[in-house]
Amino acid sequence: MKTRFKSLFTALLATAIVAPAAQAAGKYPSRPIRVVVMFPAGGSADIVGRMVAQKAGDLSGFNFVVENRPGAGGNLALDAVATAAPDGYTVVFATPGIAINPSLYAKVPYKLSDFKAISLVGEAPLMLLARPSLGAKSIEDLVKISKKAPDAIRFGSSGNGSSSHLAAEVLRSMTGLQYLHVPYKGGGAAMTDVNGAQTDITVQPIAESLPFIRDKRLQAMGQTGRTRSPIAPDIPTIEEEGVKGYASTTWYMVAAPAKVPQEVVDTLARTFSEALRQPDLREKIQNIGVTTINGGPAQGNEFLASEAARWEKLIQAAKIRLE
Repeated sequence: MKTRFKSLFTALLATAIVAPAAQAAGKYPSRPIRVVVMFPAGGSADIVGRMVAQKAGDLSGFNFVVENRPGAGGNLALDAVATAAPDGYTVVFATPGIAINPSLYAKVPYKLSDFKAISLVGEAPLMLLARPSLGAKSIEDLVKISKKAPDAIRFGSSGNGSSSHLAAEVLRSMTGLQYLHVPYKGGGAAMTDVNGAQTDITVQPIAESLPFIRDKRLQAMGQTGRTRSPIAPDIPTIEEEGVKGYASTTWYMVAAPAKVPQEVVDTLARTFSEALRQPDLREKIQNIGVTTINGGPAQGNEFLASEAARWEKLIQAAKIRLE
């Protein structure tokens, strides 16, 4: 009898100890969630990421903490998230580099399969800009100027492997445009230098470009999207300028390490989806040139795979390779 009582007491004690631990482990989130941004503070990815994280936190009560990890075309941030504990407390606010970099760079420390999508946030075209004193009035003019002498055109991008860089590389492959690539650590510095004539052209987000265009400090050479942005309806696309089939946009996605439990992914997906349904957030995002998509995990993963395949073909055709 004593043995049976002792066994029963031991079992009950074990249950009493394990149950709270299991409950604690199952309570998500119980601490701040890091949202890692691939580029510096103040750029478009940072601005959109902070808007979305703020709204998601306000609605859910979750504590989202944005952390900027710029460098290596986003690879530093992506590696940090890919190798983070798969517990849902570290996610990345990703741009196209998450799909592009494995094909673009000779070596990256992660694979696309190391991630799973949580929320496909939105998409935005960019703007090809030139300093007015360059004398180019069209894409055709740019190509002609670029062929007059080696390095006749200096192109300042937001960084190696950035959407800015890739948009120009696609244009180069389709038109024969030649340039000296000058990568910056973010779009702000690239914009400052083309405005100051240290470089000749750049590709930047539309909302950040419009003040320079309106003040005639920079000239709009064309939008990179398939259609004109609602905030710049008077500026033609590069395809409309004569480069048939051209399109290169940036997009934003929340993604997590691949082994994060599905129930955690679902919790985060619901949280971000609810934020992206709010009219005030949608309006703020649209005002900076981003069209809200609000896609869930399944749509996001399918989109990631299709983008990776599309860019792999373009990168191979253009023979682009970064170390």
